[in-house]
Amino acid sequence: MSAPRADIGVIGGSGLYEMAELTDVQEVRIDTPFGDPSDAITLGKLGERRVAFLPRHGRGHRLNPTVVPYRANVFALKSLGVRCIVGVSAVGSLKDKIRPLDMVVPDQIIDRTKGRPSTFFDDGIVVHVGFAEPFCGELSGLLLEEVEKEGLTAHRGETYICMEGPQFSTKAESELYRSWGAGVIGMTVIPEAKLAREAEVCYATLAAATDYDCWHPDHESVTAEMIIGNVVRNTEHSRNIVRRLVGRLAADWSCSCHSALESAIITAPDRIPARIKKDLAPLIGKYVGEGRD
Repeated sequence: MSAPRADIGVIGGSGLYEMAELTDVQEVRIDTPFGDPSDAITLGKLGERRVAFLPRHGRGHRLNPTVVPYRANVFALKSLGVRCIVGVSAVGSLKDKIRPLDMVVPDQIIDRTKGRPSTFFDDGIVVHVGFAEPFCGELSGLLLEEVEKEGLTAHRGETYICMEGPQFSTKAESELYRSWGAGVIGMTVIPEAKLAREAEVCYATLAAATDYDCWHPDHESVTAEMIIGNVVRNTEHSRNIVRRLVGRLAADWSCSCHSALESAIITAPDRIPARIKKDLAPLIGKYVGEGRD
């Protein structure tokens, strides 16, 4: 039997892959040098494309944002051959114009996390990737078009504040982030976006606004019940958007994200331990060779 493969990865809620159009469905579990991913990966075909769906927080939402195994998740998708990832997540709005149930395709990030492992390269190899544009512009553009086709209010050109969580913001924090001009706040895009760049995978985020965080004087403060209710309302829209987007991505999809490591590996190849070359072969093998025992 041939090894399981996929062209496109989707990281989000466990309900995203419940599509009637998804065929040839199988579940796979991938071992990685960074431990187990959040859960089994669901593979299937949407049209001609092979898609891998991974529930970020595990089935039943068992993992809080701090302990999600982001490195294992992205590494597992890369190991399957994934060339682009769409992350789907719930966010709070920091602007009046971004209303609950609107969709946001952000183009910038401010990292307010506090110590999550955010690189594959922290042992025996030094790598500095460019991250000025944290999302793939081409993939984000296609995603925005599909949001608009869904008849939803779409926002682009916004900055995503990624906070640590799992607690929500204080009012003072929320007002601070608004003063910075940020558009939405969430808990999961970091380190997902950083790791996707290191893995030379295109990455874009579909951020579904569920509330006004806690700053808005005319709206009640954010609660888990409010978020869950609006996430459920947006699930069908997200499925439709992902399904159409997948149909637009060619098997040979290519952009500059796929060569992000070309001039980023600082350590000389002959100084990289064979163990590291072997473990990280899906990421660096084409540049430094695969190490042998």
